[in-house]
Order: sequence, then structure tokens, then C-alpha cells
Amino acid sequence: MKMELAMYQALRAIDVPELKAEAVIQALESDMLTLLATKSDLSNLEQRLTAEITHIDHRLTSEIHRLTAEIAKSDLKLSIRMASMLAVTIGILIGAMKVFL
Repeated sequence: MKMELAMYQALRAIDVPELKAEAVIQALESDMLTLLATKSDLSNLEQRLTAEITHIDHRLTSEIHRLTAEIAKSDLKLSIRMASMLAVTIGILIGAMKVFL
């Protein structure tokens, strides 16, 4: 309220007509109420963003654990396959050595 009165008085001091000064003050007040964020608006936004970030962090942590477990399972499968191929290769080599020697 103080700011509007001060602006009105400043506009009147430089000979702005009363109706135009009032129109400027009303337009300014309207814009301030609809376009500018208050401390409360920013506080609410901060709380919502903090909650959303926490939620996303939990989802990412869960997904990382799932992927880590999946990689470990794939690593075990790959190790078993490699050991199987190595055993088969050694068996073929030993069989070939018996046949040709």
C-alpha cells in the first residue's frame, strides 16, 4: 500500500493527470498480484521441487540397484558359458591329440 501511494504521489508531482496516475497504479497492482511470485509462492515451489527431487532420487537408486543385480546375473551367466566353451575346447583338443598321436 505504501508503494502505491508513493508512486501515485510521484506521478502527481510530475503533473500526470489523476485518472492516468490511478490507471498506472491499478495496472501495476494487477500485474504484481498476477505476475510476480511472492515469498510464499517460492517457498511452496521449493517444497514441491524438493519432494519431486527426493522421489526421483529414490527411483534412480532403486533402478541402479536393479541394474547392478542384472549385470551381476549376466556376468555369472557369461562366466558359466565361457567355462563351458573352454571345457569343450579342451575336450576336443585332448580327443584330437589321442586320435593323431
